[in-house]
Amino acid sequence: MKNPIVAFLLAFFPGGGLFYIGKKVRGFLYGAAVLGLAFLSILLAVSGSYIDGGIIIFIVLFGFTIYIISLIDTFITTSRYLKRKLPTEKIDIDGEAILVNTIESERFYTIVLSFIPGLGHIQLGLMYRGITLLTSFLGLGIMVFFVTFLTNRSEFLIFMAILPVIWVYGFFDAMQQFTKKQNGEVLVDQTIFQDFEKNREDGKKSKVIATFLSIFPGAGHLYLGLQQRGIQLMAAFLFSVFILNELRLGIFLFLIPLIWFYSFFDGLQKASKAGEEQPLQDTPVISYLINHQKWIGIGLVLLGVYYLFSNIVLPALAPKLNNLYNIDLQFLFYQYFQTGLVCLILIFGGARLLMGKKEKNK
Repeated sequence: MKNPIVAFLLAFFPGGGLFYIGKKVRGFLYGAAVLGLAFLSILLAVSGSYIDGGIIIFIVLFGFTIYIISLIDTFITTSRYLKRKLPTEKIDIDGEAILVNTIESERFYTIVLSFIPGLGHIQLGLMYRGITLLTSFLGLGIMVFFVTFLTNRSEFLIFMAILPVIWVYGFFDAMQQFTKKQNGEVLVDQTIFQDFEKNREDGKKSKVIATFLSIFPGAGHLYLGLQQRGIQLMAAFLFSVFILNELRLGIFLFLIPLIWFYSFFDGLQKASKAGEEQPLQDTPVISYLINHQKWIGIGLVLLGVYYLFSNIVLPALAPKLNNLYNIDLQFLFYQYFQTGLVCLILIFGGARLLMGKKEKNK
Protein backbone atom coordinates (compact mmCIF):
# COMPACT_ATOMS: atom_id res chain seq x y z
CA MET A 1 0.00 0.00 0.00
CA LYS A 2 1.26 3.47 -0.89
CA ASN A 3 1.69 6.06 1.83
CA PRO A 4 -0.82 8.90 1.23
CA ILE A 5 1.33 11.40 3.12
CA VAL A 6 4.25 10.72 0.78
CA ALA A 7 1.89 11.06 -2.19
CA PHE A 8 0.73 14.48 -1.03
CA LEU A 9 4.31 15.68 -0.42
CA LEU A 10 5.33 14.48 -3.88
CA ALA A 11 2.39 16.44 -5.31
CA PHE A 12 4.40 19.64 -4.85
CA PHE A 13 6.36 18.36 -7.87
CA PRO A 14 3.75 18.50 -10.67
CA GLY A 15 2.24 15.05 -11.15
CA GLY A 16 4.61 13.36 -8.70
CA GLY A 17 1.93 12.33 -6.21
CA LEU A 18 -0.33 10.86 -8.89
CA PHE A 19 2.59 9.00 -10.43
CA TYR A 20 3.43 7.58 -6.98
CA ILE A 21 -0.03 6.09 -6.34
CA GLY A 22 -0.26 4.52 -9.79
CA LYS A 23 -1.94 7.23 -11.88
CA LYS A 24 1.06 7.43 -14.16
CA VAL A 25 -0.57 8.81 -17.30
CA ARG A 26 -2.31 11.67 -15.48
CA GLY A 27 0.80 12.43 -13.43
CA PHE A 28 2.96 12.49 -16.56
CA LEU A 29 0.56 14.87 -18.32
CA TYR A 30 0.50 17.29 -15.38
CA GLY A 31 4.28 17.25 -15.05
CA ALA A 32 4.89 17.65 -18.79
CA ALA A 33 2.38 20.52 -19.04
CA VAL A 34 3.75 22.53 -16.11
CA LEU A 35 7.42 21.97 -16.92
CA GLY A 36 6.82 22.60 -20.64
CA LEU A 37 5.08 25.91 -19.98
CA ALA A 38 7.79 26.94 -17.52
CA PHE A 39 10.51 26.13 -20.05
CA LEU A 40 8.59 28.00 -22.77
CA SER A 41 8.19 31.13 -20.61
CA ILE A 42 11.91 31.14 -19.75
CA LEU A 43 12.82 30.66 -23.41
CA LEU A 44 10.59 33.54 -24.50
CA ALA A 45 11.93 35.82 -21.75
CA VAL A 46 15.55 35.13 -22.72
CA SER A 47 14.96 35.32 -26.48
CA GLY A 48 14.79 39.11 -26.57
CA SER A 49 12.55 42.14 -26.36
CA TYR A 50 10.50 41.20 -29.45
CA ILE A 51 8.08 39.09 -27.40
CA ASP A 52 5.21 40.88 -25.70
CA GLY A 53 5.45 40.66 -21.91
CA GLY A 54 1.71 39.99 -21.62
CA ILE A 55 2.13 36.69 -23.48
CA ILE A 56 4.81 35.53 -21.05
CA ILE A 57 2.66 36.51 -18.06
CA PHE A 58 -0.29 34.60 -19.54
CA ILE A 59 1.84 31.48 -20.03
CA VAL A 60 3.14 31.68 -16.43
CA LEU A 61 -0.38 32.11 -15.01
CA PHE A 62 -1.69 29.25 -17.15
CA GLY A 63 1.10 26.97 -15.92
CA PHE A 64 0.46 27.99 -12.31
CA THR A 65 -3.26 27.20 -12.75
CA ILE A 66 -2.42 23.71 -14.02
CA TYR A 67 -0.08 23.28 -11.02
CA ILE A 68 -2.89 24.17 -8.57
CA ILE A 69 -5.26 21.81 -10.36
CA SER A 70 -2.61 19.09 -10.07
CA LEU A 71 -2.40 19.62 -6.28
CA ILE A 72 -6.20 19.50 -5.87
CA ASP A 73 -6.49 16.45 -8.11
CA THR A 74 -3.77 14.68 -6.12
CA PHE A 75 -5.54 15.45 -2.84
CA ILE A 76 -8.91 14.14 -4.06
CA THR A 77 -7.44 11.05 -5.72
CA THR A 78 -5.28 10.24 -2.69
CA SER A 79 -8.24 10.53 -0.31
CA ARG A 80 -10.24 8.10 -2.49
CA TYR A 81 -7.27 5.78 -2.66
CA LEU A 82 -6.95 5.92 1.12
CA LYS A 83 -10.57 4.93 1.70
CA ARG A 84 -10.36 2.10 -0.83
CA LYS A 85 -7.03 0.57 0.21
CA LEU A 86 -7.11 0.82 4.00
CA PRO A 87 -8.30 -2.36 5.75
CA THR A 88 -11.47 -1.97 7.80
CA GLU A 89 -10.72 -3.24 11.29
CA LYS A 90 -12.47 -2.40 14.54
CA ILE A 91 -10.46 -1.59 17.64
CA ASP A 92 -11.74 -0.85 21.12
CA ILE A 93 -10.70 2.50 22.66
CA ASP A 94 -12.26 3.20 26.06
CA GLY A 95 -15.19 0.92 25.30
CA GLU A 96 -15.90 2.52 21.93
CA ALA A 97 -15.42 0.65 18.65
CA ILE A 98 -13.48 2.74 16.13
CA LEU A 99 -12.54 1.82 12.57
CA VAL A 100 -8.82 1.81 11.80
CA ASN A 101 -9.35 3.32 8.36
CA THR A 102 -11.25 6.21 9.98
CA ILE A 103 -8.24 6.96 12.20
CA GLU A 104 -5.81 6.84 9.30
CA SER A 105 -8.06 9.02 7.15
CA GLU A 106 -8.34 11.61 9.90
CA ARG A 107 -4.55 11.60 10.35
CA PHE A 108 -4.09 12.12 6.62
CA TYR A 109 -6.57 15.00 6.43
CA THR A 110 -5.14 16.63 9.57
CA ILE A 111 -1.57 16.55 8.25
CA VAL A 112 -2.51 17.78 4.79
CA LEU A 113 -4.78 20.59 5.99
CA SER A 114 -2.21 21.69 8.59
CA PHE A 115 -0.03 23.01 5.78
CA ILE A 116 -2.37 26.03 6.02
CA PRO A 117 -2.32 27.13 9.70
CA GLY A 118 -5.64 26.54 11.41
CA LEU A 119 -7.30 24.19 8.91
CA GLY A 120 -5.95 21.11 10.69
CA HIS A 121 -7.52 22.30 13.95
CA ILE A 122 -10.85 22.92 12.18
CA GLN A 123 -10.66 19.34 10.87
CA LEU A 124 -10.32 18.13 14.48
CA GLY A 125 -13.31 20.20 15.58
CA LEU A 126 -11.28 22.98 17.23
CA MET A 127 -13.04 25.75 15.34
CA TYR A 128 -12.12 28.67 17.61
CA ARG A 129 -8.44 27.67 17.85
CA GLY A 130 -8.18 27.06 14.11
CA ILE A 131 -9.81 30.34 13.10
CA THR A 132 -7.51 32.24 15.48
CA LEU A 133 -4.38 30.69 13.93
CA LEU A 134 -5.68 31.18 10.38
CA THR A 135 -6.60 34.83 10.89
CA SER A 136 -3.32 35.53 12.70
CA PHE A 137 -1.30 34.03 9.83
CA LEU A 138 -3.21 35.69 6.99
CA GLY A 139 -3.83 38.95 8.88
CA LEU A 140 -0.16 39.43 9.70
CA GLY A 141 0.90 38.79 6.10
CA ILE A 142 -1.72 41.18 4.68
CA MET A 143 -0.92 43.87 7.25
CA VAL A 144 2.85 43.72 6.59
CA PHE A 145 2.32 44.01 2.83
CA PHE A 146 -0.18 46.84 3.32
CA VAL A 147 2.13 48.86 5.58
CA THR A 148 5.09 48.22 3.24
CA PHE A 149 3.10 49.39 0.22
CA LEU A 150 1.62 52.37 2.08
CA THR A 151 4.92 53.67 3.45
CA ASN A 152 7.05 52.48 0.50
CA ARG A 153 9.61 51.16 3.00
CA SER A 154 10.84 47.62 2.45
CA GLU A 155 12.23 47.43 5.99
CA PHE A 156 8.79 46.38 7.26
CA LEU A 157 9.13 43.10 5.34
CA ILE A 158 11.38 41.84 8.15
CA PHE A 159 8.19 41.14 10.14
CA MET A 160 7.40 38.43 7.59
CA ALA A 161 9.86 36.27 9.58
CA ILE A 162 7.05 35.78 12.14
CA LEU A 163 4.95 33.86 9.58
CA PRO A 164 7.18 30.72 9.59
CA VAL A 165 7.04 30.74 13.40
CA ILE A 166 3.21 30.75 13.33
CA TRP A 167 3.24 28.05 10.63
CA VAL A 168 5.56 25.71 12.55
CA TYR A 169 3.63 26.23 15.78
CA GLY A 170 0.28 25.59 14.08
CA PHE A 171 1.50 22.40 12.37
CA PHE A 172 3.00 20.80 15.46
CA ASP A 173 0.10 21.93 17.65
CA ALA A 174 -2.33 20.23 15.25
CA MET A 175 -0.31 17.01 15.49
CA GLN A 176 -0.32 17.28 19.28
CA GLN A 177 -4.08 17.80 19.36
CA PHE A 178 -4.59 14.80 17.06
CA THR A 179 -2.48 12.62 19.37
CA LYS A 180 -4.54 13.74 22.37
CA LYS A 181 -7.74 12.88 20.51
CA GLN A 182 -6.50 9.40 19.64
CA ASN A 183 -5.48 8.83 23.27
CA GLY A 184 -9.03 9.53 24.37
CA GLU A 185 -8.35 12.94 25.91
CA VAL A 186 -10.95 15.68 25.74
CA LEU A 187 -9.90 18.50 23.41
CA VAL A 188 -10.51 22.02 24.69
CA ASP A 189 -11.28 24.57 21.97
CA GLN A 190 -9.35 27.58 23.23
CA THR A 191 -6.80 29.87 21.62
CA ILE A 192 -3.06 29.82 22.23
CA PHE A 193 -3.44 33.12 24.07
CA GLN A 194 -5.83 31.47 26.53
CA ASP A 195 -3.29 28.67 26.99
CA PHE A 196 -0.66 31.26 27.78
CA GLU A 197 -2.91 33.01 30.31
CA LYS A 198 -3.79 29.68 31.92
CA ASN A 199 -0.15 28.71 32.30
CA ARG A 200 0.64 32.15 33.70
CA GLU A 201 -2.14 31.88 36.29
CA ASP A 202 -0.99 28.40 37.29
CA GLY A 203 2.57 29.65 37.64
CA LYS A 204 3.80 27.35 34.86
CA LYS A 205 6.01 28.26 31.96
CA SER A 206 5.16 27.12 28.46
CA LYS A 207 7.96 25.09 26.90
CA VAL A 208 6.75 25.99 23.41
CA ILE A 209 6.87 29.74 24.09
CA ALA A 210 10.28 29.40 25.74
CA THR A 211 11.56 27.52 22.69
CA PHE A 212 10.36 30.16 20.23
CA LEU A 213 11.67 33.02 22.37
CA SER A 214 15.09 31.33 22.40
CA ILE A 215 15.43 32.34 18.76
CA PHE A 216 16.55 35.72 20.09
CA PRO A 217 19.52 35.25 22.46
CA GLY A 218 18.52 35.59 26.11
CA ALA A 219 14.78 36.11 25.56
CA GLY A 220 13.89 32.49 26.35
CA HIS A 221 15.98 32.60 29.53
CA LEU A 222 14.26 35.79 30.68
CA TYR A 223 10.86 34.15 30.11
CA LEU A 224 11.89 31.17 32.24
CA GLY A 225 12.98 33.50 35.04
CA LEU A 226 16.73 33.12 34.48
CA GLN A 227 17.43 36.84 34.69
CA GLN A 228 21.21 36.84 35.12
CA ARG A 229 21.83 34.26 32.40
CA GLY A 230 19.38 35.86 29.96
CA ILE A 231 20.71 39.40 30.41
CA GLN A 232 24.31 38.24 29.96
CA LEU A 233 23.52 36.35 26.74
CA MET A 234 21.40 39.16 25.32
CA ALA A 235 23.99 41.79 26.22
CA ALA A 236 26.82 39.68 24.79
CA PHE A 237 24.99 39.24 21.47
CA LEU A 238 23.91 42.87 21.05
CA PHE A 239 27.19 44.29 22.35
CA SER A 240 29.18 42.06 19.97
CA VAL A 241 27.12 43.21 16.99
CA PHE A 242 27.50 46.85 18.01
CA ILE A 243 31.23 46.76 18.78
CA LEU A 244 32.23 44.69 15.74
CA ASN A 245 30.29 47.01 13.46
CA GLU A 246 31.56 50.19 15.15
CA LEU A 247 35.23 49.19 15.24
CA ARG A 248 35.08 47.46 11.82
CA LEU A 249 36.36 44.14 13.18
CA GLY A 250 35.16 41.88 10.41
CA ILE A 251 37.67 39.19 11.37
CA PHE A 252 35.72 38.52 14.60
CA LEU A 253 32.27 38.17 13.00
CA PHE A 254 32.36 34.44 13.80
CA LEU A 255 31.62 35.38 17.42
CA ILE A 256 28.05 36.44 16.57
CA PRO A 257 26.79 33.02 15.28
CA LEU A 258 28.81 31.34 18.04
CA ILE A 259 26.93 33.33 20.73
CA TRP A 260 23.60 32.77 18.96
CA PHE A 261 23.98 28.99 18.71
CA TYR A 262 25.13 28.71 22.32
CA SER A 263 22.20 30.80 23.54
CA PHE A 264 19.66 28.95 21.38
CA PHE A 265 20.63 25.43 22.42
CA ASP A 266 21.09 26.47 26.03
CA GLY A 267 17.57 27.92 25.90
CA LEU A 268 16.25 24.62 24.48
CA GLN A 269 17.94 22.70 27.28
CA LYS A 270 16.50 24.99 29.95
CA ALA A 271 13.04 24.88 28.37
CA SER A 272 13.05 21.06 28.40
CA LYS A 273 13.71 21.11 32.16
CA ALA A 274 10.99 23.69 32.90
CA GLY A 275 8.14 22.40 35.07
CA GLU A 276 10.16 19.61 36.71
CA GLU A 277 10.38 19.13 40.45
CA GLN A 278 13.77 20.79 40.74
CA PRO A 279 13.60 24.52 39.91
CA LEU A 280 15.96 25.97 37.33
CA GLN A 281 19.13 27.53 38.74
CA ASP A 282 19.85 31.04 37.50
CA THR A 283 23.60 30.60 37.11
CA PRO A 284 25.28 33.33 35.05
CA VAL A 285 27.25 32.32 31.97
CA ILE A 286 30.34 34.19 33.22
CA SER A 287 30.27 34.26 37.00
CA TYR A 288 33.54 36.23 37.07
CA LEU A 289 31.73 39.44 36.16
CA ILE A 290 29.34 39.17 39.10
CA ASN A 291 32.16 39.52 41.63
CA HIS A 292 34.13 42.09 39.61
CA GLN A 293 31.56 44.65 38.62
CA LYS A 294 34.12 47.44 38.87
CA TRP A 295 35.69 46.25 35.60
CA ILE A 296 32.31 46.65 33.92
CA GLY A 297 32.13 50.18 35.32
CA ILE A 298 35.62 50.97 34.06
CA GLY A 299 34.72 49.61 30.63
CA LEU A 300 31.57 51.74 30.47
CA VAL A 301 33.52 54.86 31.48
CA LEU A 302 36.16 54.24 28.81
CA LEU A 303 33.44 53.59 26.24
CA GLY A 304 31.72 56.86 27.17
CA VAL A 305 35.00 58.78 26.86
CA TYR A 306 35.65 57.16 23.47
CA TYR A 307 32.26 58.22 22.07
CA LEU A 308 32.54 61.66 23.61
CA PHE A 309 35.82 62.19 21.77
CA SER A 310 34.77 60.57 18.45
CA ASN A 311 31.35 62.25 18.17
CA ILE A 312 31.87 65.66 19.81
CA VAL A 313 35.53 66.58 20.31
CA LEU A 314 36.88 65.13 17.08
CA PRO A 315 34.32 66.75 14.68
CA ALA A 316 34.86 70.13 16.38
CA LEU A 317 38.68 69.95 16.56
CA ALA A 318 39.57 68.22 13.27
CA PRO A 319 38.64 71.08 10.86
CA LYS A 320 40.71 73.61 12.84
CA LEU A 321 43.81 71.39 12.88
CA ASN A 322 43.38 70.71 9.19
CA ASN A 323 43.28 74.45 8.40
CA LEU A 324 46.18 75.42 10.71
CA TYR A 325 48.59 72.49 10.39
CA ASN A 326 47.16 70.55 7.41
CA ILE A 327 46.65 67.49 9.61
CA ASP A 328 43.61 65.30 8.90
CA LEU A 329 42.88 64.18 12.46
CA GLN A 330 39.74 62.25 11.50
CA PHE A 331 41.62 60.16 8.95
CA LEU A 332 44.36 59.36 11.46
CA PHE A 333 41.80 58.46 14.13
CA TYR A 334 39.68 56.12 12.06
CA GLN A 335 42.55 54.66 10.09
CA TYR A 336 45.13 54.06 12.81
CA PHE A 337 43.80 54.78 16.30
CA GLN A 338 40.92 52.29 16.23
CA THR A 339 43.12 49.51 14.83
CA GLY A 340 45.88 50.30 17.32
CA LEU A 341 43.41 50.30 20.21
CA VAL A 342 42.09 46.87 19.27
CA CYS A 343 45.64 45.55 18.92
CA LEU A 344 46.54 46.82 22.39
CA ILE A 345 43.43 45.19 23.90
CA LEU A 346 44.25 41.86 22.26
CA ILE A 347 47.89 42.01 23.34
CA PHE A 348 46.95 42.92 26.90
CA GLY A 349 44.34 40.15 27.08
CA GLY A 350 46.72 37.54 25.68
CA ALA A 351 49.53 38.59 28.06
CA ARG A 352 47.09 38.48 30.99
CA LEU A 353 46.12 34.91 30.12
CA LEU A 354 49.75 33.84 29.71
CA MET A 355 50.82 35.35 33.04
CA GLY A 356 47.83 34.04 35.00
CA LYS A 357 48.47 31.13 37.34
CA LYS A 358 46.34 28.03 37.10
CA GLU A 359 44.51 27.14 40.25
CA LYS A 360 45.28 23.74 41.63
CA ASN A 361 42.38 21.32 41.67
CA LYS A 362 41.59 20.21 45.16
